[in-house]
Amino acid sequence: MLKILFLFFMAGGIPVAIAMAGASLVYILISGNLPPFVVVHRMVSGIDSFPLLAVPFFILAGNLMNNAGITTRIYNFALSLVGWLKGGLGHVNIVGSVVFAGMSGTAIADAAGLGTIEIKAMKEHGYSTEFAVGVTAASATLGPIIPPSLPFVIYGMMGNVSIGALFLAGLMPGLMMTVLMMLTVTYYAHKNGWGRDMKFSARRLFKALGELAVVIGWPLGLWLVVSKFDIPAQPAVFVALASLFILDKLFKFEALLPIMTPVLLIGGMSTGLFTPTEGAIAACLWAMILGFAWYRTLKWKMFVKVCLDTIETTSTVLFIVAAASIFGWMLTATGVTTDIASWVLGFTQEAWVFLLLANLLMLFVGCFLEPTAAITILVPILLPIALQLGVDPVHFGLVMVLNLMIGLLHPPMGLVLFVLARVAGLSFERTTMAILPWLVPLLLSLAVITYVPQLVLWLPKMFF
Repeated sequence: MLKILFLFFMAGGIPVAIAMAGASLVYILISGNLPPFVVVHRMVSGIDSFPLLAVPFFILAGNLMNNAGITTRIYNFALSLVGWLKGGLGHVNIVGSVVFAGMSGTAIADAAGLGTIEIKAMKEHGYSTEFAVGVTAASATLGPIIPPSLPFVIYGMMGNVSIGALFLAGLMPGLMMTVLMMLTVTYYAHKNGWGRDMKFSARRLFKALGELAVVIGWPLGLWLVVSKFDIPAQPAVFVALASLFILDKLFKFEALLPIMTPVLLIGGMSTGLFTPTEGAIAACLWAMILGFAWYRTLKWKMFVKVCLDTIETTSTVLFIVAAASIFGWMLTATGVTTDIASWVLGFTQEAWVFLLLANLLMLFVGCFLEPTAAITILVPILLPIALQLGVDPVHFGLVMVLNLMIGLLHPPMGLVLFVLARVAGLSFERTTMAILPWLVPLLLSLAVITYVPQLVLWLPKMFF
């Protein structure tokens, strides 16, 4: 009956959070087994969680980076690195999303932030609007895969899984997805006879490669110095951070300090310097230092607006989590999750068959539900089955999040579709058709991530 009530409310066009809480309340009133106050109690306890503190801070960090002109710096860095290739702005689109993913943690922020710059630039260089929209939509899915990631925070909290391990698990799949998307751009460039969008400049390329060399070499050098000379980690980190600012000032790098954001977060969490929740606060402080003090592109009036936008987004996300907590608890209390688990385990005892069925279900659900709501509903149902069949919870988290990110590109509820249709000035139908070819590299990535768990688990097992 609980499921029927939920579907009835959803069919009536009621927002998913209200549908979940309303179905639970109506079911309690009809059954008479529990006092109605249980709904409020369970909703409050559902968001009374320390890991969930990371949600508003990661949202704030992404908003600060977006509004402080960091997106333009990221775009220019990507242009220097790969803009001279054939189909260059397509490659720039993808590389820019990889860098921005290390700050925003959401596909929507990526599509709305970088998407505006990228689509305009690609149209000015003669690319079709459809191609520009397609590559922007596909690359936006990298936002929640490459750390930090809001969906990973929600999944880790719901499934009692290490958020730090989930962040590390997203690095290798994110790089694989990047390569596949860039190969897709290369295919279209050769098929359509596209040339270079900008003249090759050895100076710009070497400067961009120098930034990458610092990003890779800086943490390795810091680790070697600390381990070799037994220096306390905290003072060593502060000295090393000062060296970053000196390098940036000397060589006038385009985006060195923004690119360092995921390195600082992953390094801090891996070394135990801070928890993922504290890492979200560190990301905000880093964004404020860059915006207010270093680049001086962030003003107090803009900061107030960013904070208000963050409050609005956070309240929406946490209301969904609160409503899903009572709905998930009711599903468990009424035996729905047990019945589904028994049915699936009676149907198959093979992990690969379960993963195939779970992928199909999550792709379908992702077309209708916002990722946060989908995660909070599906984790109590699917994760216990996955654990029974020996599927690693970190691996399953990657599979779930990628499925739901692909769902953001699908009608009828794909939020990235709506954002890009508005940014590009395309109809919803044309935007949908533009994205369809890009499902090929995304679904291929999903297949590899699903059935090659070593790709996902290699880094987490090194540090956790």
